[in-house]
Amino acid sequence: MAYILYDALNLYNKTMENGDRRVQEWPLMQSPGPTITICLSYVYFVKVLGPAIMKNREPLNMRWLMVAYNFFMVYISVYIFVRLGFLGWFGKFNYKCQPVDYSDSPDATEMANLAWWYYISKFVEFTDTIFFVFRKKFSHVSTLHVIHHGVMPMSVWWGVKFTPGGHSTFFAFVNSFVHILMYIYYGVAAIGPHMYKYLWWKKYMTAIQMVQFIMIFVHSFQLLFRECDYPKGFMWWIGFHAVLFWFLFWDFYKNAYGKSKKKDGPVLHGTKHVTNGGINGSVKANGIHQNGGIQTNGLHKRHENNSNGVNIEEKNSWKYD
Repeated sequence: MAYILYDALNLYNKTMENGDRRVQEWPLMQSPGPTITICLSYVYFVKVLGPAIMKNREPLNMRWLMVAYNFFMVYISVYIFVRLGFLGWFGKFNYKCQPVDYSDSPDATEMANLAWWYYISKFVEFTDTIFFVFRKKFSHVSTLHVIHHGVMPMSVWWGVKFTPGGHSTFFAFVNSFVHILMYIYYGVAAIGPHMYKYLWWKKYMTAIQMVQFIMIFVHSFQLLFRECDYPKGFMWWIGFHAVLFWFLFWDFYKNAYGKSKKKDGPVLHGTKHVTNGGINGSVKANGIHQNGGIQTNGLHKRHENNSNGVNIEEKNSWKYD
């Protein structure tokens, strides 16, 4: 057993030594330990500690904080997308094969720096789930949502450590563009019910998410059929994640939009929301989640008397990226 542990430790040390020298001293880049710890702490908080803290408390009103956060994330996503584009993906890079530039040239160094900031942004996105917890939207903290957010920082860490540039950055390039659309949607939705008329494209966001994963695994796995000076291990790493998330999102899409009307509940233009293999007892119309009430054409009609009788939830339940 001692020999096995020694060999494993020796392999780990040699692997870390092969990391990109430029990022070696950057925050959180020395080893995967801190990133793993942060990710596990996130899972514990949103699934155990946070719900326990909020159990006997009223949901917090975080509307304008959510608006500010979402449009801040739009800015971050635009910046990363545009910079990755001008540094390579708008024309300089080869979409068929783009080796990593490990030199100290200004463009290569900035690309590595952008990869690190993209990695940091995955931690910032934990805020999505924290909002759900403090607003007591516990049904939104689904397995898909937590897996996606909890896995991404660890996945990106390896890319920044060993391949912060070239073929790897296509993932960040496409994902940042999708996040521009996604956080615009969330920001507008958070403003209030009167903005709902501008959010008719909600259903298509999930489809766009799935298209991005197809683009990513096709771009990655094409290296199986051509020679390229790019680490094959990272081809499998990126491609596998894209396939995994595609199936997770496809399962969500089927449950949210693909089923026929149920006989046991009033569902208009939508389906009951299914989470982890079960029906959560709420009705969903046009994909908007609501509890304890009937929803028609995306408008939540409360059981109690209300002068308008209409309410749209501040944050939509399908938010999974």
